[in-house]
Amino acid sequence: MAALTDTLRPAHGPLWRNRLALAPLTNTQSNDDGTLSDDEHDWLVARGRGGFGLTVTCAAYVAPEGRAWRGQLGIASDEHLPGLTRLAQSLRATGTRSAVQLHHAGMRADAALNGVPNVAPWDEPRKDAVALTPEGVDRVIAAFVDAAVRAERAGFDGVQVHGAHGYLLAQFLDGRSNHRTDGYGGSLEDRMRVLHEVLTGIRAATGPDFQVGLRLTPEGYGVTVAEARETARSLLATELLDFLDMSLWDVTMCPRDTTVDGRLVEHFTDLPRHGALLGVAGGVTSAEEARWCLEQGADFVTVGIGAILHHDFAARSLADPGFRARERPVPAADLRAEHVGPLFIDYLAAGWDDLIA
Repeated sequence: MAALTDTLRPAHGPLWRNRLALAPLTNTQSNDDGTLSDDEHDWLVARGRGGFGLTVTCAAYVAPEGRAWRGQLGIASDEHLPGLTRLAQSLRATGTRSAVQLHHAGMRADAALNGVPNVAPWDEPRKDAVALTPEGVDRVIAAFVDAAVRAERAGFDGVQVHGAHGYLLAQFLDGRSNHRTDGYGGSLEDRMRVLHEVLTGIRAATGPDFQVGLRLTPEGYGVTVAEARETARSLLATELLDFLDMSLWDVTMCPRDTTVDGRLVEHFTDLPRHGALLGVAGGVTSAEEARWCLEQGADFVTVGIGAILHHDFAARSLADPGFRARERPVPAADLRAEHVGPLFIDYLAAGWDDLIA
C-alpha cells in the first residue's frame, strides 16, 4: 500500500513530495479588491513550510460578478498578478507544489457586494440571478481559461477548477433545475459540457508542465451519487486532468440517500483514472485517518481542519504515525501562532461553534 511519505507524479509537471494536500479553505483575508494580503500570504506559505505536498489557495474568483464574499482572493484581472506572483514564488521556495482554485459563485455570489445581478444556468429570482445567455456561457468559460493562464504567468504549478458545493459550474450539474436547451442543460452529458469545455480550454491555453485539477461534490445541490460518479468517470476519461479532488464533507461518510449502499468514497476510488490522481477530503485530523484514505484507494489526502489547527500537520503526520491534531475548541492565540490571521479567526468563530474557545 502507498505511504503518505511517497512522492506522486502527476501526468504533467513536477513531482509532489508527498501525498498530503492543503484544502482550498475560505479565509476572507484578501483585500477588498481581491488582491493578496500579507495575512493570506503568510497563512499559505506557512502550510508550504509545514510539509504539504500540494498547497491550494482558497477559491479565487475568475470574474467580478462571480465574487461570493468580501475578502475573497481574485484572479480576474492582471491587477491581481503582483500579489499572486509573490505568493507563487514564496510557495515554491518552501518545496511545495502550488495551485490556485478557480471559482465562480454563480447564483451564490454576493450581488449587493458586486453591484451587478448574479448569473446562473437558469433564472432564479430568489437569488437575484438571471440565466446566462449562450454568449454568457462562452464568457464564463473564457474567464476560467484566462484565470488559468494568469495563474501560470504568476508561477503557480497548476490550478484546481471548482466544480463543487453548488457554485456556478456545479449549478450546471443540477438535474433538478438545469433544463437549458442550448447544449448546456437537460441530459447529464449536456449538463457536464461546460466542465469539459473549461478543462479543454485550460489545457489548450497552458503549457505542457502545467497541472490541471478539479474539485467535485459527490452528492447534493441537485446531484445524485450516481450522476456524480458518472461525471467523475467522464471527466477522468478525457485525460485532461492531473488530479481530481472529491470533497466528501467527511471521508467516512455514507450517502445521504439511504437507498445507496456503502460509503461515499467507495463510489469513486474504483474508477479508471487515466493517469490522473484521485484525492479525497473531509474531516481528516490525524495521520491514522489520512492513511485510512490511502487504504480505501485514494492517491492523496486533502486536509482542511487539521491544517488550520497545525500549520505543519503534514510534517507531523509524515514523521509520527500516531499524530493527531489538538483537541477542540482551541484558544484564538493558538491559531494565531499557527499563522491564522484575525479575519480568518473571526470567520471560523462565526461558522464553527466547536473550533475556538
